[in-house]
Amino acid sequence: MTHEHRARRFEVEALTRVEGEGGLIVEIRDGQLADVRLRIFEPPRFFEGFLRGRTFTEPPDITARICGICPVAYQMSACQAIEAACGVEVDPAIRDLRHLLYCGEWIESHVLHIHLLHAPDFLGYPSGIAMAADHRAEVERGLRLKKLGNRLVEVVGGRAVHPVNVRVGGFYRAPTLAEMHSLRDELRWAIDAATDITRWVATLPMPEHELPHGTTMVALQHPTEYPMLGDRLVSTPLADGTTIDIGPHEWRDHFTEEHVEHSTALHGRMLAGGDYVVGPLARFALNAHHLAPRAAALAAEVGLPTGERNPFRSIVVRAVETLHACEVALAIVEGYREPARSFVPVEPRAGVGCGWSEAPRGLLWHRYELSADGTIEQVQIVPPTSQNQPAIEHDLMHLIEHSLHLDDAELEALCETAVRNYDPCISCATHFLDMRVIRS
Repeated sequence: MTHEHRARRFEVEALTRVEGEGGLIVEIRDGQLADVRLRIFEPPRFFEGFLRGRTFTEPPDITARICGICPVAYQMSACQAIEAACGVEVDPAIRDLRHLLYCGEWIESHVLHIHLLHAPDFLGYPSGIAMAADHRAEVERGLRLKKLGNRLVEVVGGRAVHPVNVRVGGFYRAPTLAEMHSLRDELRWAIDAATDITRWVATLPMPEHELPHGTTMVALQHPTEYPMLGDRLVSTPLADGTTIDIGPHEWRDHFTEEHVEHSTALHGRMLAGGDYVVGPLARFALNAHHLAPRAAALAAEVGLPTGERNPFRSIVVRAVETLHACEVALAIVEGYREPARSFVPVEPRAGVGCGWSEAPRGLLWHRYELSADGTIEQVQIVPPTSQNQPAIEHDLMHLIEHSLHLDDAELEALCETAVRNYDPCISCATHFLDMRVIRS
């Protein structure tokens, strides 16, 4: 009996080491795809709940604990939201330090994802450790670069994981000139290393595939920078031909989160309808013209069009973004002068503030309501994972519809790789799909 004429049900066991727990169900009836459901079982972590009633200075330390891979993203979005509520703008020198801190996070997160989570899929290995047996030089280069990313976070943030030097208004202390200069040689090496990594991942065998028609890409935008810290949120054209171009306080006018029956995690939706995606492909599509010089040239060299819509190629975009982060970091380090002050004083006041930044895996939006004494009354935190979930489901459906000829093991591997296209936090377990096939 052929695969096309069997009823096939793929049921995924619980996913481990992710933001919550999850599973995947794929149902095929009479040779046709009947349903795809990505189930994320998010346990009650209560971050929004236990931030309520605390003082406005606490979110940078508390929200950093939401993610061990991307704590800086949560700190930066929280700080910007609270500063907006209190009517404060930080000094340019403080913003440069935040940009450098974010560069460190992008480097360590992207390199982790490329070498230990995603490249093994394309090369047919069950893990990064197994891949290292045949690709030792590539893995060692990646681990050295990840170590540098962690070192950047440590120098600016005070600790490599869950930084402790970040505060509302800036930093408790600024790095010394000697600390910054100690990073220069390794950053110069990193630019060449990230260039080689990009050329390597561009050669990996990847399926030909595109996002489903009508999927909108959404990312931050800055007048002069490739966005880690952006001013506006913009999009590719929606179904009606219009585009989004909004400030952080307007997010809820265009987007929302909702519960779905098969998942306890919230799903992001555009109020205008249709799916949207955040992350590397979206950033590149909307901001490639602001890449640092070597990163821009390399993107052209490896054949990345600004309109790239193949999610499997997101690994190449991540590599280009790693090079960009290395270039930006070196420029900030080489131009560094110890600032006159490491933070801007922030006085509490009643108000509402929204802030956002580009985590390595996409847009992260925060909203805080403060009372006059700075007590937090309400909080909303929208991570990239929840925003991408509906698009992941529909992209899987689109992909599986064209892959029903594959046997069970091949289809399992393809689905596994496809989910990892989107979200390093969903793919923390390097081989997470334990698929059971039920035939009838």
